[in-house]
Formats: sequence, C-alpha cells, structure tokens
Amino acid sequence: MAELPECKPSRRAVMASGAATALVLSTSTRRSHAQPAISTEAMIMMPVRFKVNGESRELTLDPRTTLLDALREHLHLTGTKKGCDHGQCGACTVIAGGRRINACLSLALQHDGDAITTIEGLGTPDKLHPMQAAFVKHDGYQCGYCTPGQVCSAVAVLDEIARGVPSHVQADLLQRPQASNIEMRERMSGNICRCGAYSNIAEAMADVAGGRG
Repeated sequence: MAELPECKPSRRAVMASGAATALVLSTSTRRSHAQPAISTEAMIMMPVRFKVNGESRELTLDPRTTLLDALREHLHLTGTKKGCDHGQCGACTVIAGGRRINACLSLALQHDGDAITTIEGLGTPDKLHPMQAAFVKHDGYQCGYCTPGQVCSAVAVLDEIARGVPSHVQADLLQRPQASNIEMRERMSGNICRCGAYSNIAEAMADVAGGRG
C-alpha cells in the first residue's frame, strides 16, 4: 500500500487559524458579558422643588443629576462654574440651606425644599453684594473663572465666623472665632485660584469683615 504524503500546514495557515480562533472567542466572551441597553424612556425621573435665589423652581430630573448640572443645564444659571467636577477646586461653590457646598458633589434631589443661593442671587451689576464690590475694589480675580465660587464661599465664611463655627486654626475652641487673616485663609483653602489672587481675595474679605465690625 502506498504511503500517504505527510501534510504539514504552512506557517501562514497556522497564524491565520490562530487569529480566527482568538476573534471567535473574543466575540463570544463579549456577547456573554454584554448587558442589555437601558432605554432612556424607561429611566425613572423624579421631581425636585427648591427655592433658587428667592424663586421657587420645580424640575423633573434623573436621580443621578448633580445640583451643579441642575443649576447650569436645567435652570441655565451658568454663573456657577464646573471646574474639576470632583469637589477639589471650589469653583462650583453655592450656598444651600445656609451652608456653602460643592454643588458638583451633591445630588439635586438631596436639596428638595432647600433655599439655594448662587452668584446670580447675591447681587446685580447695578447693586453689587458688598463682597462682590470688595472683590472689584481689591482686584480679587484675574481670569475670573473661580470668582463665583470664591465670592459665595467668602460670604459664607464670614457668616460662619459670625455664628461662631470653629475652624482648624482656632487657638481656643471655647472662644468665638475672629475674622483674622489666618482664620479666613484657612476657611477659604478649599477654593483654588490658579491665577494666584489669594492675597487680594483675603484683602477683600478683610474689607467686608471690617465694615461689619
């Protein structure tokens, strides 16, 4: 009986076969782990009501919507800036329920019923808030991107000091805090100014604090 010739696949055929097998396995794995797409129509929307700059507002939002996006994208109050979107720069600072917060770290639904003040609610071009006027007087800004958050935070800081809220640099927690330079700088440390206008911001705050005194 004649011997059959030995069949040796070429190197090209082996590589092509391996690539095809890997592609099939990869496609199969992706399909087995694929999650069904969520229809936007099926998403649960929820109502939220709050008073923004003295005006009652009502929205129906995706529960995952941050307060920052609710203000900027839904209420078109774009004075509040989106900087890092991670709560590290303070550009999105607003006053909610009497306290300053980073709006990017807070869900809109968490503030149902709250009173919220943004930079638009502090003053107008014709009638500036004392802190806004002090920022202008002392050049407390350069590019201006962080300024809305800086002003809102500065207003809240002086209110905190007036209410006796302690800080990390307060020497005696049994004594009421004073609007000293170090006290205000410590409390404003969460608001970053890339332009470096910190000294001018401190001067503006001291000016307003002195006026109150």
